[in-house]
Amino acid sequence: MDNASEMTVFVEDARKGSFSAAARRLQLSPSAVSKLVTRMEERLGSRLFNRTTRKLSLTEGGQEYFNRCVEILADIDAA
Repeated sequence: MDNASEMTVFVEDARKGSFSAAARRLQLSPSAVSKLVTRMEERLGSRLFNRTTRKLSLTEGGQEYFNRCVEILADIDAA
């Protein structure tokens, strides 16, 4: 998966507050979404989400990354 696609998954996770809800919206499995986010966190060297059994919330670093991803994806759409 390319970086833009990964950012799309991350942004959808953050907006939905759930890997399962984002997976349904993106037509992916919840497991695939969870694994993708885990790989992103390992690559970035930072946790992006605080996880509970019921909800996701962005960490401080996750919020910064989310804001930047939204900008980048908007730029890609505009191009």
